[in-house]
Amino acid sequence: MNACAPSLVLSIQSHVALGHVGNDAAVFPLQRLGFEVLPVHTVQFSNHTGYGQFRGQVFDAEHIRDVLTGLRERGALARVSAVLSGYLGDAAIGAVILEAVDEIRRDNPAVRYLCDPVMGDVGRGVFVNAAIPDFLRNLALPCANIITPNQFEFELLTASTLNSVADAVRTARQLRGRGPDVIVITSLSTPDIPADQLGTLAVNGEGAWLVSTPRLALHPLPNGMGDVFSATLLARLLAGHALPQALELATATLYALVQKTAEGSRDLPLVAAQEQIIEPQQRYPASPVQGA
Repeated sequence: MNACAPSLVLSIQSHVALGHVGNDAAVFPLQRLGFEVLPVHTVQFSNHTGYGQFRGQVFDAEHIRDVLTGLRERGALARVSAVLSGYLGDAAIGAVILEAVDEIRRDNPAVRYLCDPVMGDVGRGVFVNAAIPDFLRNLALPCANIITPNQFEFELLTASTLNSVADAVRTARQLRGRGPDVIVITSLSTPDIPADQLGTLAVNGEGAWLVSTPRLALHPLPNGMGDVFSATLLARLLAGHALPQALELATATLYALVQKTAEGSRDLPLVAAQEQIIEPQQRYPASPVQGA
């Protein structure tokens, strides 16, 4: 990576003044790993919902489009190497993101779009606008190069139930036929994964790899974990790491940050433990999935 001209990442996500979610979770890791970031905020809240009551404003699609127009007029969009998106307040904002990706691809066909299809999780169920799952399934996925759903979201996207890691690999390969080249499933907990571990599975056209990490007894778990993981994975891929190595590093960073989170905290210690972004203290191997 040229130190004089670092790759430029467009990150379109939420923004909170207090806490680390959305752009507040994604921008700092990208910067620490050497990337310039164009953060475009979809909301401006006092704090994330993990704290309970919050104040602020949800921006509409025209606001996002207007900010992107300003970036285009400055020539910034033509220099973007990757686009990152996460939680969507509504499908109209998602449509603006896809417009931006299409425009950037006209200038740079190699641009990578990582879509974290945030929709829900085990225990909480679906917590997004009712139109979001269909938008992600039918429009965003065919446009994305990389997706990073958790197991709940992956099963929702594919109308499947995963009974084994092999099931996950087969279903991911079927989903690759619809657009995304790289599929990473987080918080994987199938019957063949030991109960005291969680899996993170990556599948591309060359193979499939599983990273297993110990479960951490932390309650509540901090918010923004998926946002940090997706940003770190994207940064490692942009830096030239092969998928298995990027998977190892991103998983190790997130695990270390969770491990260092104070009991009762709603946020990862991104600033206090920022060395874990650069060089995580412990790596867990990305093992090839047998028969994949």
